[in-house]
Amino acid sequence: MNDLDERMIAELDGHPDFKVLRRLRPVAAFHQADPQAGSRIGVAIDVETTGLDRAADRIIELAIQRFRFDGRGRIIQVGLPRVWREDPGIPLDPKITKLTGLTADDLAGQVIDEAAAMEILSSADIIVAHNAAFDRPFVDRRLPAIAGHPWACSMAELDWLDLGFDGKALAHLVSQCGWFYEGHRAENDILALIYLLSHSAPDGETILSHLVACSQRMTYQVNAIDAPFDAKDRLKSRGYRWNAEMRF
Repeated sequence: MNDLDERMIAELDGHPDFKVLRRLRPVAAFHQADPQAGSRIGVAIDVETTGLDRAADRIIELAIQRFRFDGRGRIIQVGLPRVWREDPGIPLDPKITKLTGLTADDLAGQVIDEAAAMEILSSADIIVAHNAAFDRPFVDRRLPAIAGHPWACSMAELDWLDLGFDGKALAHLVSQCGWFYEGHRAENDILALIYLLSHSAPDGETILSHLVACSQRMTYQVNAIDAPFDAKDRLKSRGYRWNAEMRF
């Protein structure tokens, strides 16, 4: 991009009726590493599946990308993405093809490299997904040896409104940071997630630092066992969700 392009972008971005979005590009780091400071390893993860049923549906695409961050939650190194497709062995719903762009031919004979995936995931101090409640059950079932590893959910664990955002969808949050990308492909989603984690909140701390702090807090799950049917609306208004497997 030349100086003229940059001036045109700056002029357009300064206009009250326009906002310039920049395409996400592969990146090696967002901050300079301090050789004297310690660091931790995170892994961004995303899956595409044959459907929403965690018990019956299967992963058709798994993407993971390792990154290193310092004590302030600043991302100082970004690894290369690893993406695997897998043949689910069942017919692919046309809606899934429309959503992801993946076809049965794309998946035929493909398999996830379990050893490589496990090596990366087991090295992580924290695994981050945007909607871990969806991704984690699929990953735990497909790679049971990783079950129990620490996860964090960038969608559910953060108070996005308090951080100056509206909404929780990944593409929407990223656009509010000034970027855009083609969604609904696992490799693009993990890059978008890493960009989002690197973004500075209004208090100057990174989104990642806020997420790590949230993930380390003690949390509790309250189950409304044997609640009467006529209490369902009150329970729903208080944030309860029906667990179809456990039936409470």
